[in-house]
Amino acid sequence: MTDPQNPAEPTPPGAQPAPPAYSPQPTPPVYSPQPTAPPAYGAAPTYPQPYASAPPPAYGPPATDTVPGRTMGIVAFILSFFIQLVALILGIVALVQSRKAGQKNGFAVAAIIISAVLLVVGIIVGIFVIIAVSAAAGFATDALAACQAVGFTGTVTVHGVTVDCSTINP
Repeated sequence: MTDPQNPAEPTPPGAQPAPPAYSPQPTPPVYSPQPTAPPAYGAAPTYPQPYASAPPPAYGPPATDTVPGRTMGIVAFILSFFIQLVALILGIVALVQSRKAGQKNGFAVAAIIISAVLLVVGIIVGIFVIIAVSAAAGFATDALAACQAVGFTGTVTVHGVTVDCSTINP
């Protein structure tokens, strides 16, 4: 075997051959289309197609509301915690729209149930608040009248409650 660096000298046995010297790689040839023969007289020229086909759309078609009334049902569900009467009306309208299309609308049903329950609870609480406020106002009126009778001095008993008339400012 011969040394690739110096082909005149043989390589001793068992020795590693020296790596080849660096030689720059030739630059790859620049692509240039091969000239074609001109078309025959009267024949239509042929041109290469620049693109195979149009690229596919980046996104699908816009999403549509597949269940009529679904968006209104979601809005009614959210409003059922804050504005019960509006939510009840919207929930009923959304449910009717969905039923006409033969679809189910869980948000509309939940909005109807939640808003109806909270509306009833709100009415009951409102009644109790009105009773409590009117009772307190009646007690205050009675206490004021009793203190006026004694000249705002001393204490009086009104509906079983002792009131100090000196703390009431007429």
